[in-house]
Amino acid sequence: MDEAALRNVSGTIFNIQHYSIHDGPGIRTNVFIKGCPLRCLWCSNPESQKASPQLMFRADRCTGCGACIPVCPVSAISFRKETPQGSSEPIVQNDRALCTGCGACVSVCPNEAREITGKSTTAGEVFDDVAQDTLFYAEEGGITLTGGETLAQPAFSSAILQLCKQAGIHTAIETCGFADWANLEAVLPYTDLVLYDLKEMDEELHMKYTGVDNGRILENLKRINDLMDCEIWVRVPIIPGFNDDKENLSATARFVKENLKKCAQIHLLPFHRLGEGKFEQLEKEPNGFHSTVPEDSYMESLREYVRSYGLDCR
Repeated sequence: MDEAALRNVSGTIFNIQHYSIHDGPGIRTNVFIKGCPLRCLWCSNPESQKASPQLMFRADRCTGCGACIPVCPVSAISFRKETPQGSSEPIVQNDRALCTGCGACVSVCPNEAREITGKSTTAGEVFDDVAQDTLFYAEEGGITLTGGETLAQPAFSSAILQLCKQAGIHTAIETCGFADWANLEAVLPYTDLVLYDLKEMDEELHMKYTGVDNGRILENLKRINDLMDCEIWVRVPIIPGFNDDKENLSATARFVKENLKKCAQIHLLPFHRLGEGKFEQLEKEPNGFHSTVPEDSYMESLREYVRSYGLDCR
């Protein structure tokens, strides 16, 4: 595919984050691809799960002026029939089954209670944005496609990566690995580094925590190691009370040691609460999940445990 055709490949993103230093070597530009096949209980970006644009609603900012109601083309917004006195519920309600994420209500809201997350764009537009940061990349920096899930839009992701490779920009992807191998084959030839998430090694627990089993995830990771010419960093989100036990970390370390000769590093990522407010803004039903932010000393002890297997753990 020539450059013009690559630039015209379209997709949906929900953010571009400049000057990131935690998602690959050097200074990175992170492009967040929308759509994800997993439903992790602790998801920090729940607005990334659905592939199409979505309404984020800040109920605490809504004054019930009603300006949004007449402009909605599908009548997805209405006044509540009854709001008990002293209730913290907003005066208006959103029908999520009808809402298309068109954004008509956003521009008329005087209190910025409404926002659309996710926008359609092209690989060329994303590349032009990323290319503005090349002065900061030096020898190590570059672009990292994350999400959501990079492989949820393989043609779009591949086009962005190809444009970056043609420009000499270092490329990385972050992935959960739950995808058809054909989707991986579409992006990996243009990928220098794979940041691969391993959330739980036990198959039943993985299904319980994420909604999918991990068989395909582990098999794809082994195939990347055996068949593709790219560096691998394994990443493990540490969720206290869920996957931080020694059995899971031991199984992860053994898997890496036995199967991944191209894995240069293992990263332990401490749980944070940034996703909690986003679940509320998406008006999702509570899933009952609760964990705690691990202390630095605890993360250090887990790092030392993984390092005892002779692995570079950070």
